[in-house]
Order: sequence, then structure tokens, then C-alpha cells
Amino acid sequence: MSVKAQEFVKHYFRAIAIPTLCILLAVVCPAQLVGKSHSGREGRLKKFLQNYEGNPSATEERTTRYAAAFVDLNDDGTQEAIVYLISPEWCGSGGCSSLVLEPKGSSFKVITRTTITRLPIRVLSEKTNGWHDLAVWVGGGGIRPGYEARLRFNGKKYPSNPSGPPAQRLQKKAEGKIVIPDNAKGTPLYGD
Repeated sequence: MSVKAQEFVKHYFRAIAIPTLCILLAVVCPAQLVGKSHSGREGRLKKFLQNYEGNPSATEERTTRYAAAFVDLNDDGTQEAIVYLISPEWCGSGGCSSLVLEPKGSSFKVITRTTITRLPIRVLSEKTNGWHDLAVWVGGGGIRPGYEARLRFNGKKYPSNPSGPPAQRLQKKAEGKIVIPDNAKGTPLYGD
């Protein structure tokens, strides 16, 4: 190859390959960072749940699954986690336990543990004490027919049982958004 041809290839590479590489890096790297940020948050949540005091012991069968939604419940710019725990250890005839967790450093703090909840879980437009109301389905365990219950934040937590006061039976459909659907299968808590 002549010197002139080598120069042409060198300039061509600089003119085409370097800008192409820069464009690829600009597109791919932020996408990878978003994925890592998301997986980091999911990883922190999974680790917290594995160490949560109510989890089954090492000798029990570890069948727990969880469905989670990250939502800014108090409009402070930070997303809290709503978690629905699925396993024989967390569920009974009335439903399963759900948690509302607040990010705390690299982990989470339990705001509320609510028993006997059923899916779907909705975040309602209405707020109480600065936090969005939640709605969960209540049914089974002797409660027939089922109904949707509103959980209002009392300044410290949401009600721990949706089937009685201070939780309230919704008389009509309230405006809100489903964050954990009724067909959520969940993610295994232990293992991959």
C-alpha cells in the first residue's frame, strides 16, 4: 500500500470510526448506567428482604417470592418500595403480607407491614398526612365477598390490617394507579 493510501486510510479512520465510537458510547453507556442503577436498587431491596426479621430460617423451605414497585409516596423526590411477599410463611387464607419501605442509606427502613392483603395494590391520588393513600383487595379468610380497602398514612405508618379500622372499605372506585397487578407472580427471594 502506498504512503498516500495509508494516509487516506488513517484519515478515514479518524473521520468515521472515532465519531461512530463516540456515538455508540453516548448511547450505550447511559443505558448501562440506568440498568446498573435499577439493578442496584433491586439488589439492595432483595438483600434487605433476605435479612428481614420475619423471613423463614435457613432450615425451612425457601419458597418466598416478592413483587415490588418503587413509587414516590410522599412526593419528596425519593421512591419508596411497596413489596408484596408471596409464600406459605407470609400468606394465609386472608392474603399475604405487604411492606412499605423507605430507602435508608444503602438499605431500607420498614414504614409498615400490612397483613392479609390481596392484589392488586394501588396508589391512590388522594393523600393523608402528605402520603398517598393505598388501596388493597381484602377477601378470603371468612371475608366474602371481597372488597377494596383504603389505607391512609397516619403520620407514622399505614394500617397493619386492611380488614378493620382505621382501614376503610372503598364504597366506589377511587382514582389511582395499579402498582402491583393482581397477576404478579413475583421474583424468587432466594437464589437466582
